[in-house]
Amino acid sequence: MLREIHEQPSTLAATLANYVQNGQFRPETCTAIREWFAAAKGEIVIAASGSSRHAGLVAELLIEDLSGIAVDVEYASEYCYRSEKSLKNAAVVVISQSGETADTLAALRKAQAAGHQTLAVTNVPGSSMAREASVSFPTLAGVERAIPATKSFTAQLLVLHLIALLAAESRNALDAPAISTYLQQLANLPTALDSQMTAWESQVAQLAEQYQSFKNFLFLGRGVHYAIAREGALKLKESSYLHAEGYPGGELKHGPNALVSDGTPLVMVATVDRSDPDARLRYEKMTQLMRDMKAQGANIIAIANDGDADVVALANATITVPELPESILPIVEVIPLQMLSYFMAINNGIDVDHPRNLTKAVVQE
Repeated sequence: MLREIHEQPSTLAATLANYVQNGQFRPETCTAIREWFAAAKGEIVIAASGSSRHAGLVAELLIEDLSGIAVDVEYASEYCYRSEKSLKNAAVVVISQSGETADTLAALRKAQAAGHQTLAVTNVPGSSMAREASVSFPTLAGVERAIPATKSFTAQLLVLHLIALLAAESRNALDAPAISTYLQQLANLPTALDSQMTAWESQVAQLAEQYQSFKNFLFLGRGVHYAIAREGALKLKESSYLHAEGYPGGELKHGPNALVSDGTPLVMVATVDRSDPDARLRYEKMTQLMRDMKAQGANIIAIANDGDADVVALANATITVPELPESILPIVEVIPLQMLSYFMAINNGIDVDHPRNLTKAVVQE
């Protein structure tokens, strides 16, 4: 798992190079999805499970914000059992690391039988989903052997970001220079990550020792960062056998606050893109929640931007990430949370690559 965490700068670079060259989409790999958007009508439904569904939650906001296309994210296991009357006349995107996840494959086949345009995002170009969907748009993360998804998850986030930009292109919601700017920002990401990995590992290893005895965690985020809070909680749960739940920041006071105490740390994603007014508003709401929780005696672990003295003053511990555009921050801020799950598991003597009761389809191309 740790090796695969450290592979993420290179796997993101490889995935991006497959679809983008010189700040433009490569026609040989992107024409099919352009045609898919031309054929797709109305909204999009994303069906996925586990970490892949969390990637879908990020995609929902990116696609809607960049293109204006309405998106609904379904649990693949629930989509399979919806009545035909309730199925929307929507294009369907399925997301799966292996392309063989049983619930997600069943959702794809249900959508195909209903006549929907379908798109598969998998890490295995020759998988069942990739073969059966109308269009395949794979990640290039390489074989992922540890059960907890790490490099496959960030590769999914990257590919879904590209899909959101292609959706915006299809609706003329962004012009070519704007899309090129987004693509250049993504192109800079692997280098930015590579410079941080060693420092994050050292910092998170120390943090995990500090919190080794804790058994319950609440993860909080807003907007696209809520999906990362959910993913951070899932990683900790499946890797370390610790109880962890992810919530939107604004929902804490609607019940979960009863759990908050010094013995139940809050992991709060408090990053910000200061050039984005909506991101600034979300950040202000999150830092106000941090103040309220600090006054309540909460134990806070924060994910914040480099140089954010306000968050450092409010949190018991802070892990910092580079300042980046709002749409890219999820890819960056999840990596320290992956490391936290890894070190919490190792410190508790758990075989983190093979957590109990979990299986994973690992397919070698």
